[in-house]
Amino acid sequence: MKTHRAGFRVNLLKLLALIALPAAFPAAAQTERCFRLSGPATTQIVAFHSDGSIIWSNTLVGTNYTVQTTPALNSQTNWVDYVQLPASNIINTNRIVDLHPPVGMAFIPSGVFTMGDTLDSEADAAPVTNVNVSAFYMDANLVTYGQWQAVYNRATNAGFGFDHGGSGKGTNHPVQTINWFDAAKWCNARSLQAGLTPVYYLDAGLVQVYTNGQVLNPYVNWNANGFRLPTEAEWEKAARGGLSGKRFPWGDTISESQADYVGNNGSYSYDMGPDGYNPTGTIGGTSPATTPVGTFAPNGYGLCDMAGNVFEWCWDWYAQPYSGGNDPRGPASSPYNLRVLRGGSGGNDANQARCAYRNWVTLGPTDYSIRFGFRCVRSN
Repeated sequence: MKTHRAGFRVNLLKLLALIALPAAFPAAAQTERCFRLSGPATTQIVAFHSDGSIIWSNTLVGTNYTVQTTPALNSQTNWVDYVQLPASNIINTNRIVDLHPPVGMAFIPSGVFTMGDTLDSEADAAPVTNVNVSAFYMDANLVTYGQWQAVYNRATNAGFGFDHGGSGKGTNHPVQTINWFDAAKWCNARSLQAGLTPVYYLDAGLVQVYTNGQVLNPYVNWNANGFRLPTEAEWEKAARGGLSGKRFPWGDTISESQADYVGNNGSYSYDMGPDGYNPTGTIGGTSPATTPVGTFAPNGYGLCDMAGNVFEWCWDWYAQPYSGGNDPRGPASSPYNLRVLRGGSGGNDANQARCAYRNWVTLGPTDYSIRFGFRCVRSN
């Protein structure tokens, strides 16, 4: 989002700063950059923080500000705007977050969104509720079979144990036939291999990293900078791509030019079809009916395949109704050990590809499928 520049005065303060970004950011992000702030003449950048945020003075209610960055002073024609978060109510200060995300991930801004079904009377997606979600990063694409194998092979050599080895139609197709436990352990393995702090543990002291077995309720370090599964609220906010009250990440109808699913326009008025499996997903066979990640256009947050291809594991135990409030993480348990999956698949119809549709599976002997995959998030 680029802020309107008309009538702005460029502050004379131009800072050339080496920002000491934390280990949560890839090495490529730790580079020298020049920043400037557009706003009232008296506005000044007063602080940089290691999380990438900038604090500035003279915040005025109703005034737009633009923070810009460029790799060097001699490239001022190539200023790149940061996206501005909602203004702070704190007098004379404001905060903006560096939106240079880790490689392969997209930034999901903080804010309130309406969670649930407003269109199709989905019983377990009602009543709708307002949820405030903190900013986070999410994989722009589903975890591919190639990505899975690279982390899996190193992890098993390091003592990790997985229930299933995973599979995929190709290295650039989503990994599938993995269960919730596999996804959680793989997140920890990916974190360790990237030099990040793992999220899931066996003890309340957050010392013993979860690496083996079927642990129904691992302890969670929500402040860790490593990879984890999205909460159900995070997933739905990300899937909606900044839109409100729509069926799909892009609007109210769906077609096979937009997602990998099974067309059935005779049953759903919002399904533009054509009927049957998506032809791209049937290349190489319909089992699984997956497409290479990134085949279809991304949503407003830059995320692909938030509808269709494979269902995505979430952190939450399944419950009804939703939990509202700030950063809900679902109930502490589920009577039948039901974990949530979201997003639909190439083997399911348009109904299950809706942003509000909720799927669940009992963790146990049959808790994996050719239609189950995942993507990771990281806290901002």
